[in-house]
Amino acid sequence: MQDAKFDVLTIGNAIVDIIAKADDDFLVREDIIKGAMNLIDAPRAEHLYAAMGPAIEASGGSAGNTAAGLASFGAKAAYFGKVANDHLGGVFTHDIRAIGVNFDTNPLEDQPPTARSMIFVTPDGQRSMNTYLGACVELGPNDIDADIVAASKVTYFEGYLWDPPRAKEAIRLAAQIAHDNDRLVSMTLSDSFCVDRYRDEFLELMRSGTVDIVFANEAELLSLYQTSDFDSALSAIRDDVATAAITRGEDGSIALNRDGTFAVGAHSIDRLEDTTGAGDLYASGFLFGFTQGRPLAECARIGGLAAAEVIQHIGPRPQTSLKGLLEQSGI
Repeated sequence: MQDAKFDVLTIGNAIVDIIAKADDDFLVREDIIKGAMNLIDAPRAEHLYAAMGPAIEASGGSAGNTAAGLASFGAKAAYFGKVANDHLGGVFTHDIRAIGVNFDTNPLEDQPPTARSMIFVTPDGQRSMNTYLGACVELGPNDIDADIVAASKVTYFEGYLWDPPRAKEAIRLAAQIAHDNDRLVSMTLSDSFCVDRYRDEFLELMRSGTVDIVFANEAELLSLYQTSDFDSALSAIRDDVATAAITRGEDGSIALNRDGTFAVGAHSIDRLEDTTGAGDLYASGFLFGFTQGRPLAECARIGGLAAAEVIQHIGPRPQTSLKGLLEQSGI
């Protein structure tokens, strides 16, 4: 790909994750949908925070995690996301800059506060997210730095951004700037409930050419095309977008474009601890390989390597150098 100041610009909800272990009975008692991202209001956030056990705070947000993974690989990454000028906003800003990601979005000086997500991890490693969007709803077109978009090989955004209304305008503006500068645009479908809310709009983004690369897991793909037939869903997405990568958990992933389909096995792990960030880190590895001109199958393998690292510990961002892991892997 042509020279650029940044390999990938990611755009997303800037969220501080508050992560605790919980059992399935707790999820039932608190009426939490297991394995999904549930949007909540401020009183619900306060209630769940009071009800949860010992927790750790970690800067997160889907696209923020992807930016962190890219930086760990040694890529040049930038990030757009809205925080408030408060304690959690300071935590998020420090964390993402400290790992080498360019982050200059102006913070809010007033309410609402920085977003936070109460994440409950069950013994099977599944994470159930309960997210108060807070300052994220204020992300809008004015937060799109055209120079950074134009200087990024790929602009990547999370499907969750379709929840805050002004963010849609921001994404469409960023996509126009990217394509005007011969750059590519990528998105992740985020989760199957997000797909249920915005299926028609997501398909329009793909079919109109607004999005060039799509990331999804198997459940999201099936939801997008409202089918239980995985092969027919694969065929459909090949017709709708230039490049797609579909993750399948322990069955690995499938990368495809209109020229071919490449199935890649999952990397072995010692123990499944927490699936938080698995899809985000897969996208970081895939996009790192893609922007370095690697073949599609290698991009998928690198994505799987990053996902395997993050699911073996609590927290949504890598705790080991992904650049080092990649060198050791021989991919």
